[in-house]
Amino acid sequence: MERRDLEVFLTLAEELHFSRTAERLRVSQARVSQTVKRLERRIGAPLFERTSRRVALTPIGQRLRDDLAPAYRQIVAGVARAVAAARGTGGLRVGFQAPAVADLVADVIDRFRAEHPGEVLIREADFADPLALLRADEVDALVALFPVDEPDLTTGPVLWREPLVLAVAATHPFAKLASVSLEDLARAPVFRAAFWLDRTPGGLPVRAARSPATFQELLTAIAADEGVCPLGAHAAEHFARPRVAFVPFRDAPALRWGLVWRTSAETARVREFAAAAR
Repeated sequence: MERRDLEVFLTLAEELHFSRTAERLRVSQARVSQTVKRLERRIGAPLFERTSRRVALTPIGQRLRDDLAPAYRQIVAGVARAVAAARGTGGLRVGFQAPAVADLVADVIDRFRAEHPGEVLIREADFADPLALLRADEVDALVALFPVDEPDLTTGPVLWREPLVLAVAATHPFAKLASVSLEDLARAPVFRAAFWLDRTPGGLPVRAARSPATFQELLTAIAADEGVCPLGAHAAEHFARPRVAFVPFRDAPALRWGLVWRTSAETARVREFAAAAR
């Protein structure tokens, strides 16, 4: 079946009127009728019941419509996305490894929207596997914690820098300190989130706590004093809660959040977003 045959069949199945179908597709009514007859010969059964007063789908026609319509829409949408990406005029899907980072780089998104008309869709990445959205082609670019060293990914500009803080239970001894050191990570179980060291700068081993499935689960575990967790300083403002304290590090490097995308799927829109970030 040719694509035009599918288009004629599905349009007639929607309109149930030969004249309106021909007008929508900008073809003659005779062309619509010939196409339907050809399809019915190929199927081996009538697809439409036609009288002088009405057009209706037969049960076989209904089944064919239900089977073909979703696949046809998917094909049309896929071609449209490919054309839009090639022309650089489609929407842009941006994922964020940390839920609040979208707010921190809102000026970049606003600048991009102002200069490049088109929808910008925001997605939150999976806490346990933030790169999964990229590799599943569910986002075009991801704002992730740098460094990202993956052979299939391209890293772009840094969008945000911030200090590192240690999230601890409000009852933990660290909560009473003005600041902590990276060496203190050897003194408690540590959740892996925005920052991780296998050993402290002095060589002491860092003991891993369990792996929460979501960020909210992480905060709940910290509040229950199951462990501590280094986070970006924005967490103290965006996720403040009475049972969690955020203590600054005095010797930790700044965290860097940057743009990353799949090298094989780089588009004009991704390059434009990277340029806006720069």
